[in-house]
Formats: sequence, structure tokens, C-alpha cells
Amino acid sequence: MFKRPFYKVIFKRISEPRRFMQILSGPRQTGKTTLARQLIDGIKMPGHYASADEPTLKSASWIEQQWEAARAKARTNKALLVLDEVQKITGWSETVKRLWDEDSSGGLSLYVILLGSSPLLVQSGLTESLAGRFEVIPITHWSFSEMREAFGWNIEQYIFYGGYPGSADLINDPRRWSQYIMDSLIETTVSRDILLMKRVDKPALLRRLFDLGCAYSGQIISYQKMLGQLQDAGNTTTLAHYLNLLQGAGLLMGLPKYAGQIIRRRASSPKLQVLNTALMTAPSQLTLEEAKIDSEYWGRLVESAVGAALVNGLKGTQAEVFYWSSRNREVDFVLQRGDNLVAIEVKSNLRKTNLPGIEAFSKEFRVKRKLLVGAQGIPLQEFLLTPPEEWLG
Repeated sequence: MFKRPFYKVIFKRISEPRRFMQILSGPRQTGKTTLARQLIDGIKMPGHYASADEPTLKSASWIEQQWEAARAKARTNKALLVLDEVQKITGWSETVKRLWDEDSSGGLSLYVILLGSSPLLVQSGLTESLAGRFEVIPITHWSFSEMREAFGWNIEQYIFYGGYPGSADLINDPRRWSQYIMDSLIETTVSRDILLMKRVDKPALLRRLFDLGCAYSGQIISYQKMLGQLQDAGNTTTLAHYLNLLQGAGLLMGLPKYAGQIIRRRASSPKLQVLNTALMTAPSQLTLEEAKIDSEYWGRLVESAVGAALVNGLKGTQAEVFYWSSRNREVDFVLQRGDNLVAIEVKSNLRKTNLPGIEAFSKEFRVKRKLLVGAQGIPLQEFLLTPPEEWLG
């Protein structure tokens, strides 16, 4: 069975003397539960798994019951407890803190892994109650290398179908694949992970913002223009907040403009960026062949796939992803880690091209690398198979 690279990292941590609980946080259907079950099967200690995916039926006492079941296995040896979707229980972090501290004081060797599909909610609980007791491992959408190794996908399949492993067996039935993405992933994430768990005063606006972001992924749009497109009289603060919620759920984000100064970045118009290209293609009702024929649409898919790969691949690192534009000159992506800057331009055709955006950017900032992806530059497949941090090395 295919195991993601995260497996080795987590396995190593829970094989060491117990110090921290491990938090696996990331979007739905990215393999967190499968990863946890692989760990339980792979380690040489008894394990206990339980899920709180039905929040109306669970309470803090449920956490205590599952914890006691795992404690019973840890009386004579080490044991592993895995709690899935724990953030859906009100007051979960306070209960976990109390139980963790009891075990620490009593010297009980109970290793704990918490899984969550709503990073925003998980993070709020961690900072409120569990400071100094945890390590976070962000579980991201699957990369091209992972989808190729697990399912034998080629580059065009990955560009179109994205990185949802649960949908891989459905791609031969485009209509069924599309319905699965929209019903089981998009609708479930929006209606359960966001609307039920966070206060959203204008749910219709949030849904329309998501649709707009998928339709215009790869484009720079001001918040004021977004409000006009959405035909809403709301304010830009609300819109920025909703975009942040969509990012926290692993769906969509607004890349900030690189400006060298944080204050100026926050004031800039965002570049809309899906975090999985399936979110663009499933609602379009296009087939892979139809998408390839439409050169403009395919070009946006390719750029969005590169952007998603960069954002997902650099999550949890010291690096950040931006875009840049000035006087009709644009750089598709800018990577920053410390003083290192990498400028990236994406081209989906084979025609010769100059890079006026990168040249203009390089005159204003000190750039370590200038990369062209596609066309006569780095082949798209090679770029997507390379961990993003290597471009900053």
C-alpha cells in the first residue's frame, strides 16, 4: 500500500521517547485517516482509533471515554491513541490538555495523534490551551509525484483531475467524478467544516466567493471588484475574512503581492489561487480532452496547478508564496525564504517568450533565481516532480 512521505516523519516521532502530541491537520480527503491507520498497523504498540465526525452525537465526555480505552492498553506498555475530527467537539482542547497533563504527571506512555480537517479550528484550540504540548504536521493535497506513484497518472491527468486520491478510481466516468468532487468534497467542506463551525453572517456570499475564486483562479482581482462581480453590498473586510476561511479549509486562497514590506502586502489586491485544480474542473463540466483543446482555459489550469503545488509543497516551512505586478508587468509566483527570492513565470505553450515581468522585478529586488516553467524552460513535469524547497536551495 502506498504511504505518503508524512508517514516516515510521524512514525519517527511516535517511536521516540514521548514529548509532544502530534497534530495532523489538513483538507478533507487528503488521506489523514488512512495515514493514521497505517501507523497503527505499522508500529509495535497497541493502538486505539476513534472518530468524532458526527459532532451532534459527541461531547467532551466522549474524549474521556476514548482516552480511558487507550489508557487501558498503555498500563503495561506504550500505546497509541488517534482521535479523528476532534475539533468538532466543543471545548476539546481543554479536555485534551487535562488528560495529557494527567498522563505526563503519572508517567503513562500514551502517544497521542489528533486529526482535523479544519485547520482554523484546530489552530485556535491549540493556541488557547495546548501551548508547548504539540507539534503540527500539515497534511496537504497530494502532489503529482504522489498521484503518479499511487495511481500511475500522467501530467495531463494531474493538471485536470488534481490531487484528491479518493476520486482517482472515478476519472473514467467524468460525470460521476465531477459529482463526487462537488458533493462529497466541496459541499461537505463548505456546509460542514465552515458554515457549521465558524460564524458566517452571509453564507450565500461565501459560496459565491468560492465559485468566483475557482472561475478566476490565476487572476488578480481587487476586493472592490470582487464585490461588484458578486453583486453584494458587503465590505472588503468581510470578503477578506471569507477568503481566509476558504484557505483554512484547504480550498482557495488569495496570494498576496510581494512588496518587500508587510504593510503594503496586506493592502494589495489578491491573486486568486485554488489549492487543488479539481475545484476548477469539476464545476466546469468539461472533459479532459475538451479542456486541452481550449488553450486559454488549459493555460489557466497549468498555472493554477503550479501555484497549488508551490503553496501546498511549502506549507509548514519557512518559505512563502507571492505574486508581483507593476505597470502591466507581472511575475506569476515569487518564493521567499529569508533574503532568498525566486521569481517564476509559467508558460503552457512552446513558443519563444521573453520575461519582461521577471526582468522588471529583478531591477527592483535582488533575485536569487529566475525560472521559466514550460515553453523553453523547465519542463512542467520536471518542475512538479521537484519539491518546491529545492528551488530556494
